[in-house]
Amino acid sequence: MDTSDPAPTPNPPGPSRPERPLAAAFAPPEGTSWTRVSPALALYRRLVVAALCLVGGAAAATLAYAWAGPGWAAATGGAALAVLAVAWFLAGRFQRSWGYVEGTGELYLTYGVFLRQLVVVPYGRMQVVDVTADLLEQALGIATVRLRTAASTADTRVVGLPLAEAVELRARLAARSESFSTGL
Repeated sequence: MDTSDPAPTPNPPGPSRPERPLAAAFAPPEGTSWTRVSPALALYRRLVVAALCLVGGAAAATLAYAWAGPGWAAATGGAALAVLAVAWFLAGRFQRSWGYVEGTGELYLTYGVFLRQLVVVPYGRMQVVDVTADLLEQALGIATVRLRTAASTADTRVVGLPLAEAVELRARLAARSESFSTGL
């Protein structure tokens, strides 16, 4: 009686199946890799959420104390701290999900943790490319590159770029949009 393992069955002929279909669906164009955004984006999101939780939690706890007593105030404060803890953890995940690639004819952008997205913006459809930075972004040395296209629903942005990189990206995208212009 043969107790050895049977020989593995070969893969059926035909196109090979990707090992991870989700990774393949959100992969950069062949021969490229995602350019990731600055880790300062995670700090930016954490500071914004902390400020909102501090102000909102304090206001809600004060109202809960006035209307329902100290037990409800403590529960409201605890809920605000729980939201802060979850958002603090997710900020890093969101930052790591952002990436972009400048392809030959399009800009590829991926982002999202719960809802993953892959956006492809043809250079010829870009109408306005600008750089924005609010006060906190300026303090952290990051900026956002905004792309506006002919379709109002296709506007997109690349967040959390170091300021110098954002300015360079804007210049490259503006030059490419002019060279690829479709006459809009």
